[in-house]
Amino acid sequence: MSTPAQIAPPKHSVGFKHVLIATDFSAASERALACALPIVQRYHSAVSIVHAISPETREPVTFDPLPAVLDRPRLRAEREMGRLADEAAIKNLSPHIVLEHGTVWDVLSSVIEREDIDLLVLGTHGRGGLKKLALGSVAEEVLRLATCPVLTIGPNVPLADSGSFGFRSILFATDFGPASTKAFPYALALAEDCQAKLILLHMVPPIPVVDTAALAYCPGPYAAQEAEDWQSSSRKESARRLRKLLPSETQLTSQPEYVVGADFLPEGILGTADAHRVDLIVMGANQVSFPRVAAHMPWALTHDVLCKAKCPVLTVRS
Repeated sequence: MSTPAQIAPPKHSVGFKHVLIATDFSAASERALACALPIVQRYHSAVSIVHAISPETREPVTFDPLPAVLDRPRLRAEREMGRLADEAAIKNLSPHIVLEHGTVWDVLSSVIEREDIDLLVLGTHGRGGLKKLALGSVAEEVLRLATCPVLTIGPNVPLADSGSFGFRSILFATDFGPASTKAFPYALALAEDCQAKLILLHMVPPIPVVDTAALAYCPGPYAAQEAEDWQSSSRKESARRLRKLLPSETQLTSQPEYVVGADFLPEGILGTADAHRVDLIVMGANQVSFPRVAAHMPWALTHDVLCKAKCPVLTVRS
């Protein structure tokens, strides 16, 4: 990704003042850290690096903290965190190091609230499981519960050049819901800041949302015509709504592109991202009652996009 030229501050700036980078010291977390550093440098952000030390169920119950010499998980975490903090690129940023016992979400939510975090960065392997932060289901839980935007770095994301920052092309995928409404200002601000091409996408389901029971009694040609008319009108309405999203005045340096596709999700989002070679996907993360369960569903939209995208994904919850 190329470094953008100096331009006036973006009209719709949503700058990141304090960035939290979550790590479990895995390769996925190392990649997330590398991708986060240029953003931290670009926005002159304060930076914290956090690791959640998983509760040890086999430890004896005690009312007092274990002596340091016996708290082996913490000792291992301190060694790994010390290694990270000593790296030149990180050391120069004077990061705040946070090591806390607890589940991943309990620790992250506490730090986000306590330190007024406005961007959380984490990595994902793209697999299921609950034991490590970098595993897909935990990333899914975090992004659906976090009160700040979450930047997720998946296993297919190439690492940026050290010290460089910039997105040449940004894809904003919307379902016109409340989460998408909250996510759009971030897509617009980043596109203005990076002089990036902004692509606005809405996917129309390939199967019409109509009264299928009624169509079952209709002749084939009539049902096909009904489906064709529905999709045509849906595309036109979606294009109109996409154009309406953009304010009358922006500092975009190129004309935005409006794309209305007809495909199943998430294939439509990933296919559009590949076709336009985007550097960032921005989308809403709709809240669900049970995030842990949603992460294991094979059709979970957000989870699939995170795991398969070839660029970072910025999500904002509703």
